[in-house]
Amino acid sequence: MTARTPGQSIDVTADLAIVGGGIVGLATAYRLLEARPGLRLVVLEKEAELATHQTGRNSGVVHSPNTYTPGSLKARLCGQGMAAALAFADAQGIPYDRCGELIVATTPGELPRLASIAERAHANGVDAREVGPEQMREIEPAVVGLRGLHVPATAILDWRRVALTIAAEVRARGGSILTAAEVGAIRRTSSGLVLETTAGTVAAAHVVTAAGLQSDRVAALTAPPGERPELRIVPFRGDYAVLRPAARRFCRGLIYPVADPRFPFLGVHLTRRFDGQVWAGPNAVLAFGREAYRRREVDLRELAAILAFPGFQRLARRYWRTGGAEMIRDWSRRLFVRALQRYTPDIGLDDIAWGPSGIRAQAVGRDGRLADDFVIAGGPRVLHVLNAPSPAATASLAIGRELTAMAIERFEL
Repeated sequence: MTARTPGQSIDVTADLAIVGGGIVGLATAYRLLEARPGLRLVVLEKEAELATHQTGRNSGVVHSPNTYTPGSLKARLCGQGMAAALAFADAQGIPYDRCGELIVATTPGELPRLASIAERAHANGVDAREVGPEQMREIEPAVVGLRGLHVPATAILDWRRVALTIAAEVRARGGSILTAAEVGAIRRTSSGLVLETTAGTVAAAHVVTAAGLQSDRVAALTAPPGERPELRIVPFRGDYAVLRPAARRFCRGLIYPVADPRFPFLGVHLTRRFDGQVWAGPNAVLAFGREAYRRREVDLRELAAILAFPGFQRLARRYWRTGGAEMIRDWSRRLFVRALQRYTPDIGLDDIAWGPSGIRAQAVGRDGRLADDFVIAGGPRVLHVLNAPSPAATASLAIGRELTAMAIERFEL
């Protein structure tokens, strides 16, 4: 395999191609080369740079598996991935901070849910302890609430730096990474698959896809004519606010509300970043395009496809009140601050400014149900990651190991 230079047409032959240059795809490449040295492997990324979507636009948290259903892939791989990520960071000299997190219940109605989170945390092997108001103020002086759950092991780091370091390891182990190589078609042959990309043609015996916001579309390229995966990606944009420097005192680590168990979103929370900034958010609103990161950005073709999907229609009918409230708050800094004031009442309107945004690739079934767990599916010569939103960055090295084991068995590598 040869390195690509801008404008050069390429033709690559590989034992295995990975579609997607985010942290999950890169971690999978790393684990495969770790397990099978000498494997001819190529990673295909449609953007000019790696890790520019979910990997490069998240809050930078190394999650503890507090809220995930015991026995689920999320619970298992988040726990394994957290340990693996911090071990990798240690080995590579990537700094991180175990700043801890505090989940805050502010109403009596939230106390049973907080207790349920504590039960899940303990079942998943997390060191978590319930604390009262005085103990909460010792941990986070600006917090007000009835009761909290403190998880000291939760950490923060720069996930894009981790992804780029993994990419360097992939190259050092003989793997090839091709950027500006968007996959537009996948054809089956007697010996494998041929991927037509914007950078040339890639022939591979086997393919693993981890395409994030485009995961269902890429998976559909290997499906029989007329078939599509049952799950469809519905993009949810999360907008962050940034606390002004003088207001950073309101948050020492990570402060979360008690999440609504009906949704795989954590609610508007406060996150100390490794660079010293404090971000508030994100909220969760429908994005008007899979990569429409700005509030006024609309991709009419993609929006029409989202609205026409029966799964989204059922989801919208079920949760239109919640979705409408999120949309209103997305345009109102005052309402955004009011959500923060539930547990940090001293934060004021002048303490925040609108900041960056990210888009969560959330898989939704035709029945309108949100996929609550990681979803991996396969077919002849292919494996697809169909749902890997947060905590996928935390779990990435564990997801990569899981996919590697599956690939070795299925593909007889």
